[in-house]
Amino acid sequence: MPVAHRSTSPRISVVVPVYRVQGYLRACLDSILEQSYTNFEIVAVDDRSPDSCGQILDEYAARDDRVRPIHLEENQGIGKARDAGALKACGDYIFFLDSDDTIASGALAAIADRLDVTGDPDIVILNHVRTYWTNKVEASQAGEMLAAAGTDVFTALERPEYLNAFAVVWNRVYRREFYVGNEFTFTDGLYEDALMVYKTMLVAERIACLDHVCVEYRQRRQGNSMRTPGRKHFWIFEQYERLFAFLDERPHLDPVRPLLFERMAHHFLFTLGREDRIPSALRAEYFKLATTQYKRLKPKGFVKPEGDLRGVSLALQFDLLERGSYTAYAAVNFADLTRQRVASRLVKAKNRIGKQAYHRLYKLYLRRPIDPNLVVFSAYWNRGVACNPAAIYHKMKELVPHLKGVWVVRAGDEDKIPQGIDFVVARSPRYWEVMARAKYLINNVNFANEIIKRPGQIHLQTHHGTPLKQMGIDQQRFPAAAKNMSFHRMLERVDKWDYSLTSNLHSTEIWERVYPCAFEALEYGYPRNDVFFHSTAEDVARVRGELGLADGTTAILYAPTVRDYQKGFVPRLDLERFCRELGDNHVVLVRTHYFYEADPQLKDLQERGLIKDVSQYPVVEDLCLAADVLITDYSSIMFDYACLDRPIVSYVDDWEVYSKARGVYFDLLSGKPGETPGSTATDEDSLISVFRSGAWKGAKANELRAAFRKRFVQFDDGYAAERVVRRLFLGQDNTPAVLPLAERTPAPAPTAGGRIPAQSSGTKLIGA
Repeated sequence: MPVAHRSTSPRISVVVPVYRVQGYLRACLDSILEQSYTNFEIVAVDDRSPDSCGQILDEYAARDDRVRPIHLEENQGIGKARDAGALKACGDYIFFLDSDDTIASGALAAIADRLDVTGDPDIVILNHVRTYWTNKVEASQAGEMLAAAGTDVFTALERPEYLNAFAVVWNRVYRREFYVGNEFTFTDGLYEDALMVYKTMLVAERIACLDHVCVEYRQRRQGNSMRTPGRKHFWIFEQYERLFAFLDERPHLDPVRPLLFERMAHHFLFTLGREDRIPSALRAEYFKLATTQYKRLKPKGFVKPEGDLRGVSLALQFDLLERGSYTAYAAVNFADLTRQRVASRLVKAKNRIGKQAYHRLYKLYLRRPIDPNLVVFSAYWNRGVACNPAAIYHKMKELVPHLKGVWVVRAGDEDKIPQGIDFVVARSPRYWEVMARAKYLINNVNFANEIIKRPGQIHLQTHHGTPLKQMGIDQQRFPAAAKNMSFHRMLERVDKWDYSLTSNLHSTEIWERVYPCAFEALEYGYPRNDVFFHSTAEDVARVRGELGLADGTTAILYAPTVRDYQKGFVPRLDLERFCRELGDNHVVLVRTHYFYEADPQLKDLQERGLIKDVSQYPVVEDLCLAADVLITDYSSIMFDYACLDRPIVSYVDDWEVYSKARGVYFDLLSGKPGETPGSTATDEDSLISVFRSGAWKGAKANELRAAFRKRFVQFDDGYAAERVVRRLFLGQDNTPAVLPLAERTPAPAPTAGGRIPAQSSGTKLIGA
């Protein structure tokens, strides 16, 4: 992003309150900074966010001085954060934007134009759309009304119908002198928007409208405070109490009192009908308070509205609210909802039960108590003891030996499990028992859909890589990646996670956004990478000896990833030519993705002594320890290998196709620090040149690798497994603390001699 410079007198101050939105904050800021209209500032208020939001704000401020971060010393809530931003704003207008929302292309230009045309009104009401994680976009109901206003300027008393616009502060801009001069401030608690909107609208002497879609209002699947049920939603009564006290002090506003009363009662009923706001246990109490306030504030001669709410007559619901008859209200409003819920549960239960024999057994085990000492492990869809779960398992046996770990494996792979490790075959009788009764469930992918997460069970998702390619719900935009995938079912599985393990802030942000569920991020590092910091020169020599790597040879680990847009392993590199060009003092270890079956071409090359096919080698971390350099494309192995601080070469001959078919989070070929891990090549000739010239280990490659490590090797320090075990099983958070990057010592690199010859001289590479 190019550095931009803020005008001394910004036209618009975009005030962004920030709290626990690290997965969405970059999109919000980018949507503002990429506007064609540039005379603005961003006043971003870090409301003591416990995640990486504060760091993200400082990062953006460092490269664009239109971003002005404010870091509050303690959390004060969204209203007070907005107040702090408004007081620091320097623009002619204040635009409150929530930090998980974005503004549409051309929004600021359209706003600035409307301000000029209407002569700087006190308020301009903006249009918006709702965006959903499914990529659905829904127009607002106010578009037609906003368009009808044209360029007219009016007061709320002149056109009270505009008080019906969605009562939130982010769909309007305020003239700063009007806003600050009237000393508007937000109140505590939820529903503070409604009070602020009505008060400012009623005080404003000049109101205008803009039907251009300006705000993209994100409908978050999880994490929205308005969608978290509980007593905090009772704040709605206090906010409307304050509004009507405000009206009492201004008799000239009596003409709009019936309309605002109707809006209040409608808001009460709308909130009551939302299970994600008022749980069933609190409904009767909420209804009673709503009735009390309805009776006390009802204007004389009030006429109940026409229309309906959730298919039930509004007039009837208003009448029941006035009468205080919760029993009748519940019978009318919740009977169908209850029937639908029961039916839905029956369908889900039927789908879970499936094959009767085993699932009857599973249901039986689900009735038995949870075993507090039982831990179930799985990795790579039950492919064996591997990856982060394996490292956690071994550290658990060391630090908490009384816990019993059981691994889930595929039928036919039993002989691949190391001796002494307990395991069950997936879908066997004992499998249902351990899945039903284990206190802890640990996996680097999801468990099967049919597994029920019981209250009291704890699920840790360790993941198995740092995302370069787009993941989760982001894949919806890429048909090659999304084929045969149900994103609803995927998120139902993710709903079972309690913890999500990450090795860097990039991953934390991505996982939070693409898996919009209620898990907690554990920024502890990847346990599988601990070995890179604890291995010695003797360990490296031992692994190289087991692989048959002679002293003085340069071992090149070639590990390409899977392509979603093609079937089977398709070699992207003429390995025979590559080996011939590099010469007899280089060894190529080829590691294909675990999705692929054995490749006959690789087998032939190995039998001819040209390569070593290590695709079935059980421990990929050993291969990394043995290698002097890694060649990969989009595989997450690059992030793990970066722990070793050894050269990484990106060979990406299909970047244009892959990035469009699969989607990526950053440009691997950009050459920018923090994006490119080392030398790059897009065809065989350039790849060979990278090695023959020595660029793969040159100064430029080293500089890029250092920046890449700074960004992605953040929490990997050799103690990730210990931190996980202490947190999960012993309740100790972030112990031991993550070592600074400069204090970490990775395993020493192999001592590889020789040089790449100026002319090809044949190949002497190891065979099977």
